[in-house]
Amino acid sequence: MRATPNELLAGVALDLLLGDARWLPHPIPVFGFVATQLEKLWRWTAIPARAAGALFWISAVAPATAFVWWTTRHWAPWVNIYWIYALLALRGLDLEAARVVRELRRNDLEAARHMLSRIVGRDTEHLDESEILRATVETVAENLNDAVVAPLFYLAIAGPAGMAAYKAINTLDSMVGYRNDRYLDFGWASARVDDAANYVPARLSAVLVWIAALLLRYDPLRSFRVTVRDARRQPSPNSGYPEAAMAGALGIRLGGLNYYGGVPSRKEHLGDPVRPLDHEVWEPTRHLLYGSAALIVAIVWVALQW
Repeated sequence: MRATPNELLAGVALDLLLGDARWLPHPIPVFGFVATQLEKLWRWTAIPARAAGALFWISAVAPATAFVWWTTRHWAPWVNIYWIYALLALRGLDLEAARVVRELRRNDLEAARHMLSRIVGRDTEHLDESEILRATVETVAENLNDAVVAPLFYLAIAGPAGMAAYKAINTLDSMVGYRNDRYLDFGWASARVDDAANYVPARLSAVLVWIAALLLRYDPLRSFRVTVRDARRQPSPNSGYPEAAMAGALGIRLGGLNYYGGVPSRKEHLGDPVRPLDHEVWEPTRHLLYGSAALIVAIVWVALQW
């Protein structure tokens, strides 16, 4: 069942007003818990890892999507507003990243590293200020797609159930989509489906950053050039697009050496160091985040009119 334009606006307004309100039930932790139990179940079987991983993916995503679809059939419109609010994370992304920057401005590196560890997967214990800011901008750019653009893109296509399916896909990738000994085969299906689900939204996210940069008087031409030049250099087929667009618009360089569980992982650089990675980069990052979000909300609002 599709959402209406007014339900979209109400859900977005709730997200901006409440963020990730801890006193409200949230579906993602529940889904994560269920997925963890399903992983144990499918690993317990003697099925080959890739086949078990594919069955795990189906057994997690299909019921979650069906449940949301069923609720929209019986309890619309209020449940539609709730799902849009709960499956969108614009305000939460902003608040979590802002907490990192706030600690940096207080010159408390330890606190900033701790706050950063809540929103990134890389090791943060030894990062200096510029590396903390790089990680913050990178996660904001990547999650512009994962937390805002892609969920609303699938809302326009298939209603709250489409939004839920995307969030389930994205959550499974963050849980098992790793190229390590434990998940290389078991998480293969989850990682590949996530790549496919993000293919269009990631590129749309880059376009939205270009337009936001134009409207907000940053540097849309450099954003476009950097995206075309650098986006495909990343290991992920998708994350480089919003990150490169953001780097170009801001005139900063992202990418470089990260550590995950003590294991080094070097990514190609995105953008050029026209300006330093310092506190001053945060406000333009927020402007582009909210500008791009406003554009996708407007696009989806128009799409839902039809």
